[in-house]
Amino acid sequence: MKVVFTQDALVNAGAEKSHLEILSRFSKEVEILFVYFYSKHDLREEYERAGIRLIFLDIPESYNFLLAGSRFLKLIQREKPDLLISSLWRADIITRVASLLTGVPLVGTLVNDSYGPFAWKDKIGLKYKVVYWLDRLTAWIPKYWIANAEALAESHVKTLGLDKDKIKVVYRGRNVPEEFWSKDRLREIGLRRDMPSAKYSQDLDLGSPTFNFISYGRLLERKGFQDVINAFREVIQKYPECTLTIFGEGTYRSELEKLVQDLNLKGSIFLPGKIHNPISALINGYYPLPTDPCQLITANCFVFPSWYEGFSGALVEAMMAGIPIIASNISMNLEAVSRDNSMIFEVRNTNQLAQQMIFAIENPDLMVKLGDNARKEALERFDIEKIAKQYEETLKEIEKRIKR
Repeated sequence: MKVVFTQDALVNAGAEKSHLEILSRFSKEVEILFVYFYSKHDLREEYERAGIRLIFLDIPESYNFLLAGSRFLKLIQREKPDLLISSLWRADIITRVASLLTGVPLVGTLVNDSYGPFAWKDKIGLKYKVVYWLDRLTAWIPKYWIANAEALAESHVKTLGLDKDKIKVVYRGRNVPEEFWSKDRLREIGLRRDMPSAKYSQDLDLGSPTFNFISYGRLLERKGFQDVINAFREVIQKYPECTLTIFGEGTYRSELEKLVQDLNLKGSIFLPGKIHNPISALINGYYPLPTDPCQLITANCFVFPSWYEGFSGALVEAMMAGIPIIASNISMNLEAVSRDNSMIFEVRNTNQLAQQMIFAIENPDLMVKLGDNARKEALERFDIEKIAKQYEETLKEIEKRIKR
């Protein structure tokens, strides 16, 4: 079976990284060709190292659908694939038209809750209406769909009118790390209600004995980092030695920086930019203090405050790492974490989030137990080897159904 995958670009984001992890593990029974249209090449070298055949169609930003369609049609005629798989809106539209014109069957993917209530809140204007209606009016073209989560399937049945029986759910997976978060660190340097400041356990080699919250992702409004910053203001009033570090880059950086400055928290909240291997900070528990790279500090708790997601790879990574987690209660998150393995707060409820962050500081033994439970859950359900096999088998099953 020869399959052409299409995607907008190779930016360093969830869907792009997920495809890299999955496709690099496909068997030789499936020939993969990965096509991207627009000139962002963040992951190009990683795809090439993984042995995935890439074709860049070099389409000028931001749409140019006619040019993209023309080049893609020629590619299909040359490559003669058995199946097309598209991800993200621009690639979806281009690939749907090409599928219609060539007769090559298409499988769509659902990787984000693009039309859910939170997603639509600030999408005002004609542009977003055009995007939605183009999506809805062409949504009949894919023969089947693969969704990252059950919640995404249900949402798109409502918003795009999809047939639930034609949607298969395959979660995002991650590598199983051999090492995982050092649980003793939380007991060694965790702040405790009954321990005055002078008696905190000393972290002899790794800087001051603080409790450090960590998060990462693209700096977008919908990621909810402003909520954890506002919550942290309450936390630090009780535990002034705490820090919060948010790794990542994005268009919402200036707003987050202004909020940190307005709250007078520049010495306690850090936005150091991208981190090359974020899971290493979670697993090893140590990462450089942004204000002093020579000083290492300890990651004690991962906070994930997102307003809406597809199915978060960052959350799965935190589960794999075994680090204690505090996550928002959006439906996509709750398909991964639960109150048995994480602290769960009502999305955008900063007061509740603050209380849970304080609880994490004051109850290290319980947080260690939750982290253990989260890792066990991740190993069972989100091992990338299992996910890649499931994805490949899903495509083979879909191809059989289409040929009947």
